[in-house]
Amino acid sequence: MATTRARHSAAGAQFLDPAVLGRISNLELLARTVVDGFLTGLHRSPYLGFSMDFAEHRPYMPGDDIRRIDWKLYARTDRHYIKLFEADTNANFSILLDLSTSMSYGSHSLTKLDYARYLAACLAYFSNKQRDRVGLVTFDHEVVDYVPPSMKHLDTILHTLDQVTAGRPGSLAEPMLRITEMLGRKGILVVISDFYEEPDEVLRALAPLRARGHDVIVFHVMDPFELEFPFEEASGFEDLETGEQIPVIPGKLRSDYLAMVKAHLASLEKCFADNQIDYRLLDTSQPLDEALFQYLLSRERASKAR
Repeated sequence: MATTRARHSAAGAQFLDPAVLGRISNLELLARTVVDGFLTGLHRSPYLGFSMDFAEHRPYMPGDDIRRIDWKLYARTDRHYIKLFEADTNANFSILLDLSTSMSYGSHSLTKLDYARYLAACLAYFSNKQRDRVGLVTFDHEVVDYVPPSMKHLDTILHTLDQVTAGRPGSLAEPMLRITEMLGRKGILVVISDFYEEPDEVLRALAPLRARGHDVIVFHVMDPFELEFPFEEASGFEDLETGEQIPVIPGKLRSDYLAMVKAHLASLEKCFADNQIDYRLLDTSQPLDEALFQYLLSRERASKAR
């Protein structure tokens, strides 16, 4: 993670503080600000070397068919780029956003749901800019909103994201099964959730999507207080999914809690890796650029595998 972040920083990407983003009330403006800044840094990157016409080219990688090298572009840039055709670049791209009650938690200026919908808006804007057909599904214990993938649905998606609220307990199994039925054509699926379920249950819920041939990318959104547990005073803690109040003395619980979180994250990461699902943990106090960077790398790996 540190290496990737260092490379990304060196590329000159414009990191944006989520707290600053929270003051931008218009989701389209927020998404455009993040994505355009990200692409500016990306195009300057000696590490990635993407051309300004990213939707039509990508850098040559060892093992690529040399017959697909754009030699005219090579003559202008002295770099090897692979030509990508419509079948390579235009994809069905759907964001699956968790609206369960636990997503309403936030220890700073943003809740997990705020961060998640900002990320969803940026990903939708980014993919639309690359001429993908963009869609959105929101869910808690069932599907709440469905915007089918289309090149014309960006405004609808941004409006839907602007209206979302987290108010009901959630689960993954039932909505993921329903989503599998709804999304008949295989594509790229980004699941954004805090994954308040056992890793085996999470994997079973996502298995039907993978079985249908979708490329699944997971962004695990957590608040820094959930990761660090910095509480000092004894108090009652509420389970946001059940409403249960639990008396806690933080000093006695901290080491056990941190060990439990570490084990949960390690188990999730292993389950996803074993099943070819790209996984990324996101701290809601960190910039959104890193998520876009990881998404782009995931797409590059998927395109090379096809």
